[in-house]
Amino acid sequence: QVQLVESGGGLVQAGGSLRLSCAASGLTFSTYGMGWFRQAPGKVREFVTAISWSGGTLNYAVDVKGRFTISRDNAKNTVFLQMNSLKPEDTAVYYCNANWLLRDYWGQGTQVTVSS
Repeated sequence: QVQLVESGGGLVQAGGSLRLSCAASGLTFSTYGMGWFRQAPGKVREFVTAISWSGGTLNYAVDVKGRFTISRDNAKNTVFLQMNSLKPEDTAVYYCNANWLLRDYWGQGTQVTVSS
């Protein structure tokens, strides 16, 4: 059974930082592309960032580029999201995603709240 478990969310003031983690189990982690998505209240889930299986290819949404950094540790089956210079508009539930060919898995999400 595949499980993705996010952690590290919380309440932070604008300008602050948080580091999210997503621990994966039940899959061959090193073959999966990993990503982070977020969903704010009343809005659709949106792409934040993604990293290829090797870590060699990174993609970021325009509004987080330069502030957020995705990384992965294949030895620990974990993907990270370092979020700096947080803004109130970054407030959302952040979801971890694992994808490979037609397989697509999601975590339960972790709440990030940025106060102004």
